[in-house]
Order: sequence, then C-alpha cells, then structure tokens
Amino acid sequence: MVNVMSKTITGFLVAFFVCMSFSRVSYALEAGGNAPDFELPGEQGSVKLSKTAGSVVYVDFWASWCGPCRQSFSWMNDIQEKYRSQGLKIIGVNLDAKNDDAKKFLSQLPAKFTIAFDPKGMVPKTYGVKGMPTSFLIGRDGKIIFQHLGFKEADRESLEKQIKVALEAKK
Repeated sequence: MVNVMSKTITGFLVAFFVCMSFSRVSYALEAGGNAPDFELPGEQGSVKLSKTAGSVVYVDFWASWCGPCRQSFSWMNDIQEKYRSQGLKIIGVNLDAKNDDAKKFLSQLPAKFTIAFDPKGMVPKTYGVKGMPTSFLIGRDGKIIFQHLGFKEADRESLEKQIKVALEAKK
C-alpha cells in the first residue's frame, strides 16, 4: 500500500514538473529576443511600446495590492528623472481588474513615468509574467536585455547599473 502510494505521488510530481517546464518554455521571453509590442490605454492617452523605438525602455508590470510594487515606485520615479535625458522611458503596466484601485494607489504614490492599464491582463500573458512586480529592460533596438521578478531595496543598485549599461550601449 505504501509502495503504491509512493509511486503514485512520484508519478504525479514528475508529470507536474514536466508540465511546468513546458509552460515555462512556451511563455517565457528570452534575453535577446524582440519585445512584443502592445497598445494599452494610459493616463495621457494610448501607450504603445513601438512608439518608444530608439529609447531604452523599462516595462514594469504592477498592481495596487502588491507590496513590492509600492517599494519600486519611488525608485522608478528617481531613475526616470535621473536618466530621462539619456533616453530612458519607464512604462508601468497596471494589472488591477478595476482602474479605481490603480488610481487610488497612484493618488498616494504618483508616477513620474508613463502608466498604462491592462485590466484583462493580456500583455503580461504575452510576456510570460509569473509574479509581481515583473520588469523587462528593452534596448534601443527593441530587444529584451533582461527580466527581473520582484523588487527589494537590495535590487536598486544592480538594476540601475544594468540600465546605465543599456543607455551607454551603441546608439
């Protein structure tokens, strides 16, 4: 009985991890690949990734209920101000089902960068987002440089270094 149960559990775990590996491969975007274009409503009208061609773009997927997202906002505001003149554009893609939740968040932590709204969560599916916040750094050529999951104070320095390298890369 114990042996049969052990084999059943082992079989289930193997099947589970095989399925997870396929889903990760089929949805994950690789560094060096083209960033999928998107167009979403924003605070100042339509936000379309392809309109940022020639800029380094930091796309951040966030929601009002996400604690680390709250921490990342002041950093993104600072980074946007610091590197705007060098060609950095930050796009925060909000994933709240209700825009009112996002607007309440933004009234408490105003963004000094572009905000887009995706209440149906279609763009994060395209990007393979697995958690909040998830960010992508996109080079001037439209290719993904890196993906970062989560946000903590210790991430600030390494993220800024990667942004600086991308901004200094051949234009």
